[in-house]
Amino acid sequence: MVNYKRHLAKTITWRIVGTLDTIILSGILTGSWVMGLTIGGVEIITKIILYFLHERAWYKFSKFGLDK
Repeated sequence: MVNYKRHLAKTITWRIVGTLDTIILSGILTGSWVMGLTIGGVEIITKIILYFLHERAWYKFSKFGLDK
């Protein structure tokens, strides 16, 4: 049985880690923490959606034995 809540929780927690990484790296590379926060703010939305869809696709294809 599929567990959407688990996938959603994994998506959100992983995205927090990834976004913090993006903010820190962007701030260091641009020399502007405002720019780092802006970049991190934009990418958090797009990457939550992309990760969730990626996770769902892997679940769907695991039914065909591709995860073994």
